[in-house]
Amino acid sequence: MDEEYDVIVLGTGLKECILSGLLSVDGLKVLHMDRNDYYGGESTSLNLTQLWKHFKGEDKPPEQLGASRDYNVDMVPKFMMANGSLVRILIHTDVTKYLNFKAVDGSFVYNKSKIYKVPATDVEALKSPLMGLFEKRRARKFFIYVQDYDENDPKSHEGLDLTKVTAKELISKYGLEDDTIDFIGHALALYSSDNYLDQPALDFVKRMKLYAESLARFQGGSPYIYPLYGLGELPQAFARLSAVYGGTYMLNKPECKIEYGDDGKVIGVTSEGETAKCKKVVCDPSYLPDKVKKVGKVARAVCIMSHPIPDTNDSHSAQVIVPQKQLGRKSDMYLFCCSYAHNVAPKGKFIAFVSTEAETDDPKVELEPGIKLLGPVDEIFYDNYDRYEPTNDHTADNCFISASYDPTTHFETTVNDVIQMYTKITGKTLDLSVDLSAASATEE
Repeated sequence: MDEEYDVIVLGTGLKECILSGLLSVDGLKVLHMDRNDYYGGESTSLNLTQLWKHFKGEDKPPEQLGASRDYNVDMVPKFMMANGSLVRILIHTDVTKYLNFKAVDGSFVYNKSKIYKVPATDVEALKSPLMGLFEKRRARKFFIYVQDYDENDPKSHEGLDLTKVTAKELISKYGLEDDTIDFIGHALALYSSDNYLDQPALDFVKRMKLYAESLARFQGGSPYIYPLYGLGELPQAFARLSAVYGGTYMLNKPECKIEYGDDGKVIGVTSEGETAKCKKVVCDPSYLPDKVKKVGKVARAVCIMSHPIPDTNDSHSAQVIVPQKQLGRKSDMYLFCCSYAHNVAPKGKFIAFVSTEAETDDPKVELEPGIKLLGPVDEIFYDNYDRYEPTNDHTADNCFISASYDPTTHFETTVNDVIQMYTKITGKTLDLSVDLSAASATEE
C-alpha cells in the first residue's frame, strides 16, 4: 500500500470505473479501492438471492422464480445509445473486447394515455399513430430539416443560426403541436425538463440526430444497446483494462480515509493502518459526505414479470419514457424492461424498473401510473435513494466527486458527468473520435 499513485479512485460504481479506465489508458498510475467486497457500488448487479436480501432482509426467494444465478438485476439500469459517448469511450479504451452487446428491441413514449413507438425519421413520422394527418406532414418536414442539418454546411441551415436561435423558435417555425414537442424533446432528444426550449437549438438538433443515427446503426427497433448479462459486466471490464495498464484494484478495503496536507490538498488515502500516497482522489459521494449536498431523491420500483410491457410490440427489451406533462408532474418517469434475451433473467422472465425523481414522500403512490403500464407483476420491490452533488472546489483540494445517478434509464447524463470530470482531473478534452464499427451488437 505504501506506494505513490497519480490518482486514487474510491468506489467501483460505473462512473468511477470508466474514469479509472480512461486515466489508466492515459498512462497515469491508478489505485482503485472499494469498501465493499463486490464491484459496482450503487450501480451493482444482483442475483435473485442478493436481490431478496437487499430488499427483504434474509428471505429466501420463491422457487417458481427460477435459479438465482440466472438473474443479473442492475440496480441502476441504463441503456446505451448505439452511437453515444459511452460506446465511444468503450471503443476508445478498447473495453469492447470484454463485452458482448445486443440491440434493444424498442423505444416508446407515453402520450395521451397510450404507449407509442417513438418516431425518429421522416418516414416513421408519416406512419406514426401519435399524430394526426396534418401534424404528420409538419413533423416530417421538421425531421427532414434535422436529418439534413450539417454544422459545417451553411446551405443546410436554411438561414438559421442554431447557436442563437432557441429550440422553441426553431420548433415554432414548423408549427408543431405541444404533444409532438413533448415526445420529441423528452423521448427523442432525451431532455428531462423543458428548460431546453429556451436554450440555443444546436444541442437539441444534435441530440435528435444522435438518436436517428443510433437507430439506423443496427436496424433494430431502438437506438439503444445493452450488454449481455447486464451492466454488472462493465465495472469488471474496466478493472481488467486498468490492470493491463498497470492499475491496481483492491476490494473490501474498509474505512478509506482521505488524508490532506497543510495546504488542504489531498496527499493520500488510509485504510487498515496503511496509507497510499496520491496527488488526486476520484470518488462517489459516499466517500466524502462533508463535500456534497443533497439535491433530490430518486423513487423506483423493481419488478419481476412473466411478460413484456404491454403495448410494446412484445419487446423483450424496451424503454418507455413518460414525459412530465403527460402525468401532470415536474419530472419525467422512466420504464425500463430487459429479459432472458439479454441473459439478465431465466427464460420467460422479465425485469422491469419504474423510476422518477421523487416529488413526494410516498414513492408507491408516485410510481403508480408507471407501474400500471406494466400489467401483472410476479414480484415488486420499492426503493428510494438520495441524490448528491459535489460542493467542494476541486482546484483547492484535488478531490473529484461524481454526482449520484439520476432516474433516467439511458446513459446520456451519466456520461456527460464522466466527460466533465475527466476534463477537470486532466485538464484535457476527451477525444471521442473513434471508429464506431468497432462495437457491434447482435440483433436476434
